[in-house]
Amino acid sequence: MMRSMYSAVSGLKTHQTRMDVIGNNIANVNTVAFKSSSVTFSDILYQTTSNASGANATTGTGGVNAKQIGLGTTAAATKVSITSAGASETTGNPFDIRLTDKNSTNFFIVNNGSENVFTRSGSFYVDGSGNLCMSSTGYTVMGWQVDETTGEIRKDTVSALRIMQEKNLTSAPEATTQATIAGVLDENDTDVKNDAGRVMNLNFYDNLGYQYTAKFAIKSTGTDGKYTVELTSVLDSNNQNIIKNLTKKDISQIFGDYQADATLGQYGLSKDYEFKNNKYVRKADNKEFEVDNADKTLFKATDGSGDTVSITEIFSGITTTIANNIKNGTNNYKVAFDQTTGQATVTGERTSYDLVFDTSTGKFASIGGDTPSKMLNMSVLSSGLLNRNGNFQNITVDFSQCLNYENGGKSTIGADAGATDGKTGKGRKLGAMTGIFIDTSGRIYGTYDNGNTELLGQIAVAQFSNASGLEKVGESCYRTTLNSGEFDGIGVEISADGSSMTTGELEMSNVDLSSEFTSMITTQRGFQANSRVITTSDTLLEELVNLKR
Repeated sequence: MMRSMYSAVSGLKTHQTRMDVIGNNIANVNTVAFKSSSVTFSDILYQTTSNASGANATTGTGGVNAKQIGLGTTAAATKVSITSAGASETTGNPFDIRLTDKNSTNFFIVNNGSENVFTRSGSFYVDGSGNLCMSSTGYTVMGWQVDETTGEIRKDTVSALRIMQEKNLTSAPEATTQATIAGVLDENDTDVKNDAGRVMNLNFYDNLGYQYTAKFAIKSTGTDGKYTVELTSVLDSNNQNIIKNLTKKDISQIFGDYQADATLGQYGLSKDYEFKNNKYVRKADNKEFEVDNADKTLFKATDGSGDTVSITEIFSGITTTIANNIKNGTNNYKVAFDQTTGQATVTGERTSYDLVFDTSTGKFASIGGDTPSKMLNMSVLSSGLLNRNGNFQNITVDFSQCLNYENGGKSTIGADAGATDGKTGKGRKLGAMTGIFIDTSGRIYGTYDNGNTELLGQIAVAQFSNASGLEKVGESCYRTTLNSGEFDGIGVEISADGSSMTTGELEMSNVDLSSEFTSMITTQRGFQANSRVITTSDTLLEELVNLKR
């Protein structure tokens, strides 16, 4: 009788524990990323009043089971439903992040000032020092930093993600290295026919982010499909021409091409020839050659064999383009030969370049004899042609997108910085940060008003072999235990197993109110039943007391 009372008391206690857990679950029904718990009961010690006995062959009697009386119940375990994700809640806040698990349960790594703890609550903000932190506790979010040498994520020990530090607030400028001339050039355009020509502006940047404008003029030559392109000035942001008084040589130096055929200078002999007795001698067979006065781009053998070689073979650096310019007298190109050293000196000045179209298709054919590009040798500007110092890069100008069509007398041709993709080599000014976004793998990017997007860091996550073994420490955080598995201090990339992060959303509590209310009813009935046992046992004791009367 007394045993029944104490068994009932243990039942009351365990049901009270279960009710405490249910109450906590319901209290946290709206707590971000809260994980519900459940209680498992088990029976406890038994009092054996008679041991079991086996069958007796002598007496012919069978065996007898042990007689045991249970002494109640206890709360055997409190299990956290940590692998069950809660529903998503859309917040629109870019620093609210929901973890979506694929094969493993993932946790954010946060530091409370003394140790790393783990959470599913992704409600973050940027504090006054620029650190990404938990909005509820201020714990710093941990992750990987960017290697300044490679610009890639360095996946070593996790550290605080200070995404708004000073160096991240601006994005370095870039010099323009490529440009594209595109559009329709109509030969009936009156601008193309006048002295000023059709003007095109190319806006570009130097290494320091200063912007300049190169002005070009396209003029008709009067021949179908042939035009000239001339660089007229380079203006700074104050609309001042930064080039000193342009000479023909200056223009030739600035608006050069890959073969440097506009560069004036001397050219030495190639390794296969030497100069002896005013003759150019081929080392391989000692055959002598002299300049053909009728065509100074050719050298004829002195033995009367009629054997000839080109100037491009004898002189290193002289290209076919240069040779053709010399032969055709293009832009007054001339060549003279030093009778002492045998060197060739090329002279010639060019103020414009020939832009040629295929007259049968109207498509671009060549610019200055090259297809499809010319180069603005902007580095020359830094060597004495400027009224101010500059930090320029050579700019390759692609003319291949130009067309020579009839367009009602209107030309649409124009210049844009960057390659034909509109991005490569475009150049940029110094950029100020305008925003931050986080992708599905936890990579944090900064966006800048110069069009740059730069990697600032990556949020790492932790995974455990037994996530249910983590210890709750409050503030929606967990700590490792001997039964959860250890954290290695590095973490993993969430996308490694197909998991992901979603910004603008939070994981809600996984408490199921219908299950909790059902458990509450059964807990209440269990508590009532145990109370009845105590009441009934008390009635029995009362009957014993009344026997004395």
